[in-house]
Amino acid sequence: MSTLAARLPATLETTNGSSSTPAGPTSYTHGLNGVDQPMNHLLVSFLWLSMAGLCIFIFVARFTQMGNAYIRHLFSLSATSEQLSFWAENRTRIWPKIKKHFTYAPIWKKRHNREIRLSTALNFGTLPSRFHLVLLTLYVLSNLAYCTLLDYGQKDRSAIMADLRGRTGVLAVANMIPLVLLAGRNNPLIPMLKVSFDTYNLLHRWMGRIVILESFIHTLAWAINNVWAHGWPGINESLKATPSFRYGMLGTVAMLLILIQSPSPIRHAFYETFLHLHQLLAFLAILGVYAHIKLAKLPQLPSIRAVVAIWVIDRLVRWARIIYYNVSRTGFTTVTVEALPGEACRVTFNLVRHGTFTPGCHIYAYIPSISLWMSHPFSVAWSEDIPALPSPTTTNPTTSSILSQASTKESHLPTTNTQTALALLDVPPPSRSTISLVISARTGMTRSLYTLASNSPSNQISLKGLIEGPYGGLESLHSYGTIVLFAAGIGITHQVSHVRDLLQGYDTHTVAARKIILIWSVRNTEHLEWIRPFMDSILQMPGRRDVLKVLIFVTKPKSAREVVSPSRSVQMFPGRANPGVLLDREIVERVGAMVVTVCGPGAFADEVRGAVRRRVQVGRVDFVEEAFTW
Repeated sequence: MSTLAARLPATLETTNGSSSTPAGPTSYTHGLNGVDQPMNHLLVSFLWLSMAGLCIFIFVARFTQMGNAYIRHLFSLSATSEQLSFWAENRTRIWPKIKKHFTYAPIWKKRHNREIRLSTALNFGTLPSRFHLVLLTLYVLSNLAYCTLLDYGQKDRSAIMADLRGRTGVLAVANMIPLVLLAGRNNPLIPMLKVSFDTYNLLHRWMGRIVILESFIHTLAWAINNVWAHGWPGINESLKATPSFRYGMLGTVAMLLILIQSPSPIRHAFYETFLHLHQLLAFLAILGVYAHIKLAKLPQLPSIRAVVAIWVIDRLVRWARIIYYNVSRTGFTTVTVEALPGEACRVTFNLVRHGTFTPGCHIYAYIPSISLWMSHPFSVAWSEDIPALPSPTTTNPTTSSILSQASTKESHLPTTNTQTALALLDVPPPSRSTISLVISARTGMTRSLYTLASNSPSNQISLKGLIEGPYGGLESLHSYGTIVLFAAGIGITHQVSHVRDLLQGYDTHTVAARKIILIWSVRNTEHLEWIRPFMDSILQMPGRRDVLKVLIFVTKPKSAREVVSPSRSVQMFPGRANPGVLLDREIVERVGAMVVTVCGPGAFADEVRGAVRRRVQVGRVDFVEEAFTW
């Protein structure tokens, strides 16, 4: 045993802010000596109350917004176009200004989701919105204030350093709870507050930086006190003598490695490698912090257990989703991949069960033969129900009885056909779902998938795969009389599902839609093949000629003869779409409240956002952007 270990007390930590060791330089290197526990508890309470207050504020705002939309929806179902004009105008001057200058506003001018690139290899990500910037600033500044709110009146510098160690450690663990919660795909706040995963992902990244900073300061303060008390060899001897310190160091090192490998240029250039390392390092960080707290018997044990519980529950729910949609007694999910012009694939998952896929939702796709256990998010472009596969088990006794009775009356009726029995009972036959994605070939898994399909003689392959989801689909467009949907490139997959849903609702008189305008910007006409079967179905839907208008802009046509409008309701134009010009025309002719949605590259989305912001005070115009930044 080292001389330092011999000097350490048998009981290193207590939970009441005091230690059995008399005050001195050595006593401030461990335990709660010098740590202001009442102030720590108070500041953590402030931190949690501020987060809870923000959640309540957003919930109330969202509830008010949804309540207004619900009333508008009910009123609009039986209203004429003239009566819908009531909802077309702003009823207050304040809310349009808030939307223009705050909720829809980027930090400066119009750049928000357009990526900051120094070259094709150096991507520095995107900028937050003005609203997000305010939240992040308040969060960062409050944590910095809490860390520096120490008792500087103490004469012993070691006591001040011990207080800093305790403060930063307590705050780091407290912040780990929302950090892990917001990273989860099954975060309950997503459906509760109707806030997208993309926003929580932004908050997760900044919370992670704060947790890493606080953990580093916590470790640094411990090391400084050790050096003051025992010299530089004291750090190594403390780590050898105390398992709690070793696990704490493991957690801090894992966090610092996360910080090193997570800057945007590295994250974007090597995303799949980043994700593997990030998950491994996050596991080691949580393990290190948990063991550090448990072995030292610190009062933060319930908090770190909550972190572990959140992480485990999210994983269990994810596995439950995967098993439900992809595994049954009849088999497993199969995948059909078709290579398309323009370096894209149409990927159809034949699920084993029926699923509900709301417009605008997305799934995570697993294709083990190409990307092992990795998953990637994709919008669900199309979903359909097909008859379920017959079960290998014996026929249900009730069904058999009915069939026997039926065969007694009419001998020509089959006695082993489950579908006939269900028809006699007036029960719809069981079904399962197929979902279709359109995946653009970029790098990694998407490129490998396209290459494999395009190298096939038929440009089509069959694989085994899994889906996890569905997620998202938070925004309902049912209460708007005029819906303008912008899409660029592969972003059309998000908008197609909304168009189909709105046309179905128009035919059954369950939505307020009177005008639906789909605006799609593509590079060349080859890209039209991506959604041709889906659009063919949409163009055959009842009532589509009354409400739907499709405008396709081909930015780089191979020849002018390619750009030919097939009809008045489906028009094609050469060149780029000008969101401002298009919106000016639709705003004048709008019916009821108007919503503008966009899904596409960041630069395109920023153009649409800017055009909407300049016009929100003209009438009731809302804006919805679908984005996934990482």
